[in-house]
Amino acid sequence: MAFKCHSNQCKIAAFDVVILAVATLLCFSHSAVSDPRISEVGLYCGTHRASPSGNYVPVFTKEMGRLQELVSKNNWGTHSEEPSSTSPIYGLAQCFQDLSNIDCLQCFAASRTKLPRCVPSVSGHIYLDGCFLRYDNYSFYSEDTDPLRDTVNCTTQYGGVAGEAEVVFGKSVGKVVENVVRVAVNEGRGFAVGEGEGVYALAQCWKTVGEKGCGDCLKKAGNEVRGCLPKKEGRALNSGCYLRYSTVKFYNQGGEHGDGDDSSRKRTIITAVSVLAAVVVVLSLLVSYVAFTKKRKKKDFIEIPSYLKNSSLNYKYETLEKATDYFSTPRKIGQGGAGSVFKGTLPNGKDVAVKRLIFNNRQWVDDFFNEVNLISGINHKNLVKLLGCSIEGPESLIVYEYLPNKSLDHFIFEKDKTRILKWKQRFEIIVGIAEGLAYLHGGSEIRIIHRDIKSSNVLLDENLNPKIADFGLARCFGADKTHLSTGIAGTL
Repeated sequence: MAFKCHSNQCKIAAFDVVILAVATLLCFSHSAVSDPRISEVGLYCGTHRASPSGNYVPVFTKEMGRLQELVSKNNWGTHSEEPSSTSPIYGLAQCFQDLSNIDCLQCFAASRTKLPRCVPSVSGHIYLDGCFLRYDNYSFYSEDTDPLRDTVNCTTQYGGVAGEAEVVFGKSVGKVVENVVRVAVNEGRGFAVGEGEGVYALAQCWKTVGEKGCGDCLKKAGNEVRGCLPKKEGRALNSGCYLRYSTVKFYNQGGEHGDGDDSSRKRTIITAVSVLAAVVVVLSLLVSYVAFTKKRKKKDFIEIPSYLKNSSLNYKYETLEKATDYFSTPRKIGQGGAGSVFKGTLPNGKDVAVKRLIFNNRQWVDDFFNEVNLISGINHKNLVKLLGCSIEGPESLIVYEYLPNKSLDHFIFEKDKTRILKWKQRFEIIVGIAEGLAYLHGGSEIRIIHRDIKSSNVLLDENLNPKIADFGLARCFGADKTHLSTGIAGTL
């Protein structure tokens, strides 16, 4: 969890910071304009977990370290750890062949910081736009396709308007995809890029699948990404390969031969190792301090209630990531003190609002559970409906019903108003807010004092009916208790 640090999780987090420190150093020492393509496009975590009595985390960390050494030398590698005390770990890391060594190291570092979300699951793999990283408890290296795990990632934007332009775009995509698949299988040793008529594509097989496996995987991937049409971008994320098309040129020319100065690279790596040693010392002290603090303040930690873990309200973090296009900027619909809000579209087509909360202290944790517990138990036409939450990702998320007209402040305070509220509409909004507050104060089984009523916390549905939102600062009181308090709350 983002707000609770077990000793094993601290070890993984410490190693993550080391990797990021090296990646940052490499980034600043690399003078050429480059793009390591570290956007996450797919993450899968297995359902089987390692035995809690084993020593899985140190073995996992060791495996990732060995893979890093191989990636530093070759831009890819496989390695396995088979300890007797816990599950074996087989690992594969590979950067796409158009990435330089420096960009590859940055991409691997990014994937390495994200994959521990899966631990203590004994399997997991992650796709970034420039590299792939997987670990499992069996030797999976020759797998080319997997009908249970192979997925497609399609953008939400369209590549052509309806009609003839859409047909032309579809033909262009089909032609370029077919070309890169053919070149990768027959001529490119598992890799190819291509372009034509405003469409760009990249095909990459993992070096462990062999020629036949590569061909089978990419042919399947080609059929899969065509299913994204007429969307302007699509990615096939298969067990043995990756295939992407886009209307934007996203790959590098020259690729694996982009680093011409070997001596400069060596100097960079030597410097990185020196910084790494210093960071390890600092992090060792940090981990010791965290362990000491945990021992002293063990009572301060909050366990996640089992009823919430097993509740139907609990969404998978990966589901909400995909629903919001990985929390992309175009999907952002609001920003407040409690976090950012994004519009999401669930696999069943339903639109939702996802509030993204990053906890950094005890108070944040209290607010999160307070909001979930309060709103899930109430139901009123003038209160925003809580649909669920995610509690097991790197940050906690709350899922609400989506209201298309956003918040009231857009209608009464924005300079460029798209719609002027009539007096009758204003009156009905005021009455609706009052009814919602009346319900909170005495209409439900518990009394709730919101303490932060303002126009940005009043949302409007398609008919301009008001709904009170954001109960992060709400407090629950029994019937015999007052709402008065001396603590400061709400918005100044």
